[in-house]
Amino acid sequence: MTNYLLLGVSILLAVTGQLLMKKGMMVVGSFPASQMLQHILPMFLSPFVFFGFACFAASSLFWLVVLSRLELSFVYPMVSVAYVIVALASFIFFKENVTLMRWMGISVIILGVFLISRS
Repeated sequence: MTNYLLLGVSILLAVTGQLLMKKGMMVVGSFPASQMLQHILPMFLSPFVFFGFACFAASSLFWLVVLSRLELSFVYPMVSVAYVIVALASFIFFKENVTLMRWMGISVIILGVFLISRS
């Protein structure tokens, strides 16, 4: 049970990191990829981006523990649960338009995770 809890914490921290980075970039604003170097400092000075990366780093540490305990072929597909959580959170917090086609894709992901979890 502890292994699955660690996996869940890793996934939730990764999701939190994505959501924080998205919020931070909404504040920073969009820019062309050719100007990325010019925007590195403003990006990392955003507390949302900074803490998003911190969540990602913490997620990676938990992930390493999970990898030391469980089979990669089992746990890596479980990470796709993050896609579902991010889509739901993006819909709720950022008012993003999640189309029927995306929901159908998310349903396929859920089915796949369920089938793998049964193995």
